[in-house]
Amino acid sequence: EGYYGDGAVPSSGSGSGSSSVGAAGGGGGAAAHTFYDDPALAYTVDRPITGWDEKRAGWLRAHPEFAGGGEKGRVLMVSGSQPTPCRSPGGDHTLMRLLKNKADYCRLHGVQLLYNMALLRPSMDRYWAKIPVIRAAMVAHPEAEWVWWVDSDAVLTDMDFRLPLRRYRAHNLVVHGWPSLVFEASSWTSLNAGVFLIRNCQWSLDFMDAWAAMGPDSPDYQHWGAVLKSTFKDKVFDESDDQSALVYMLLQEGSRWRDKVFLESGYYFEGYWMEIVGRLANMTERYEAMERRPGAAALRRRHAEREHAEYAVARNAALGGAGLAETGVHGWRRPFVTHFTGCQPCSGQRNEHYSGDSCDQGMRRALNFADDQVLRAYGFRHASSLSDDVQPLPFDYPAKAVTS
Repeated sequence: EGYYGDGAVPSSGSGSGSSSVGAAGGGGGAAAHTFYDDPALAYTVDRPITGWDEKRAGWLRAHPEFAGGGEKGRVLMVSGSQPTPCRSPGGDHTLMRLLKNKADYCRLHGVQLLYNMALLRPSMDRYWAKIPVIRAAMVAHPEAEWVWWVDSDAVLTDMDFRLPLRRYRAHNLVVHGWPSLVFEASSWTSLNAGVFLIRNCQWSLDFMDAWAAMGPDSPDYQHWGAVLKSTFKDKVFDESDDQSALVYMLLQEGSRWRDKVFLESGYYFEGYWMEIVGRLANMTERYEAMERRPGAAALRRRHAEREHAEYAVARNAALGGAGLAETGVHGWRRPFVTHFTGCQPCSGQRNEHYSGDSCDQGMRRALNFADDQVLRAYGFRHASSLSDDVQPLPFDYPAKAVTS
């Protein structure tokens, strides 16, 4: 099955169903009771939820206007950052640009976006903070079939790419990883927990409960740190982190989780920035050359931003003939997500192997690379890969060159 979808425009979820609020106000009969009316149900991670699949199904029956559109129209992207200002100079501006990038992608593809800046459970901070947010998001958005967690330091760098949800029909969790590194090499970096898809279902709630039980809320937190360090020979610190815990859960004999986890390595579901940013300029040149090929005039045609999905499908279909279909370090297809792991743009506490310039300039290159794909619908692009200035695009770009 192809990765890249069939180009159908997602449902906006704005159907014409009746309003339970209006009904409760006396205008249209009694509102249907749902799980929201149960005082025992809580949003917090310390209160397990049972029967969630039935609760969701009941809510969707009561709100059929949200049940249509198929899986493509029922994705909720969740991201976030700390509630306090960044310590790093320019960090808040960088976070704003990273948020804009996610908002651009979601607008183009009909995906809902939730950006959280509240620490919902202070004892679960840093990389563990996402679990309480995702749990609350599932309860607040029963219409969402999938919750798509994207770290704040990840950049959507292919605005044409759509999640191949049909590929994951039999799975409940999708992470970027390699089975050989997980199950043979037993490496804690065999997958990345900074970007993942998780289905809104009881399995996922149970999974997150088990995952969080290895985190800082657990009385066994120090014990788990020692266990994970001894399990993964390439792990140099003895703290229990979310990524090592996830790999550990998959490694256990008879794991109840393994069969429902999809380790995605077929495309850059989440790509390491160091192997990507130096190649972005060449990718731009190759995509422009594709649109200058004989018979490619339709790809260059100016169009409304609302027509993005249709033109994205056409561009994706042309990649093979232009030698751009292959992804990864040996291919020239645009990476879907470029993840600046270790750069810490807000705190400034970068991985010691990265210089400030390499992180800062890498993020600017990736953000401008993505922004150019958005600005094209408005008739502009950045003057260069590191420039904040923009230039107008000529008619029939890129057949005609941009002039300063």
